[in-house]
Amino acid sequence: MEEQHPLITRDWLAIERTKLANERTFLAYFRTFIVFLGTGLTVIKIEFFSDLKTFGIALLFMSPIILIIGLIRLIRVKQTIRKHYKV
Repeated sequence: MEEQHPLITRDWLAIERTKLANERTFLAYFRTFIVFLGTGLTVIKIEFFSDLKTFGIALLFMSPIILIIGLIRLIRVKQTIRKHYKV
């Protein structure tokens, strides 16, 4: 059985940096979701872009997929951090 060593300050700070990096990555996914959603809606609604309607629909279908990928990744990394460091 593996012996538990108390975490020193440097270790705690590394864990916190990892958590913050995970949240920043999720926010990047969320920002991409918003951009895809907004662009898709704009392309569909503005008549000037009528030739690109298929592209707008594709963006609308891709946006929730990007959000779901971001959420799954956020949750998995959080679980990995908790499991590995038992925090």
